[in-house]
Amino acid sequence: MASTDTTPVLDRVHKSPRSDRAGTTGTPGTPGTTDRTDGTERTPGTEDSTSVGAGLDALDTVTAQRGSFGEVLRSKALPPLVGVLVVLALWQGAYSLELTSAYKLPSPADVWRSGQDLWYQGTLFSIIWTSVWRGLSGFLLAVLIGTPIGLVVARVRPVRTAIGPVLQGLQSLPSVAWVPAAVIWLGINDSMMYAVILLGAVPSIANGLVAGIDQVPPLFLRAGRTLGATGLNGARHVLVPAALPGYLAGLKQGWAFSWRSLMAAELVASSPDLGRGLGRYLEDQREFSDMSGVLLGIILILFVGIAIELLVFTPVERRVLRNRGLLTTSK
Repeated sequence: MASTDTTPVLDRVHKSPRSDRAGTTGTPGTPGTTDRTDGTERTPGTEDSTSVGAGLDALDTVTAQRGSFGEVLRSKALPPLVGVLVVLALWQGAYSLELTSAYKLPSPADVWRSGQDLWYQGTLFSIIWTSVWRGLSGFLLAVLIGTPIGLVVARVRPVRTAIGPVLQGLQSLPSVAWVPAAVIWLGINDSMMYAVILLGAVPSIANGLVAGIDQVPPLFLRAGRTLGATGLNGARHVLVPAALPGYLAGLKQGWAFSWRSLMAAELVASSPDLGRGLGRYLEDQREFSDMSGVLLGIILILFVGIAIELLVFTPVERRVLRNRGLLTTSK
């Protein structure tokens, strides 16, 4: 009975008849010869194909290069600083040239003095924190509500047909339009504030997740089902991670809508029980005809929005892109 040949196919293809002979030697690297140094067979083209494969692997490998402190300062911190200085210079120039009355356009120094007044009164941080706490807590609640809504809309076709257009329409609706209705429904209290935030942020978060899921390759889903990741496990371990870039874009937009919705609610609704946030401070300065205070409120609102973007969303976005090989440098 003939024995079965278990020699690997590639080994049998690369093997030369001359190399089967015992004691056959020759020049290393010549066809069908055995290397005298280690006794291993060397076939023409093997080293070249190995080098090409290594080169292709190197092309696919993304190396993260961390720049020096000076490079980071020049590339990240210096351009925004220059932009701020240019705006301040133009502002001061318009004030010095008296393009309009000082009542309408105070100088940067006047706005700075308004900020100093809040600092000396001990109310600057309390005003900022009141709005930041409401905005962040409302945004987190919107994430908890918008994420499952986005999953259901993306994966259940009848639900998507029924609710998808509604979510798109709610996302385009200005947040301030919800304030009068929320005041009538819930009164002037914190519940009204959070309702306006949710109505502004949930559609953006859900639509972002739906857009991300729509871009997930079907192969990922089939592979997940093959490995047993179905239902909630499939959504947790396959669907949401694969849709993370689009989901993250929806989260960023959801935060922007949360912050704008909150400012609209604080501008319109006034009550001692609500405390004094940035929107309420801005409206108070408008009632007092204090343009320096109005500009200070606008700057503080802008500063908080930029700070949350840089401290929270930018690092997360860079990490997601780096894990997917879409970011070549880490500075």
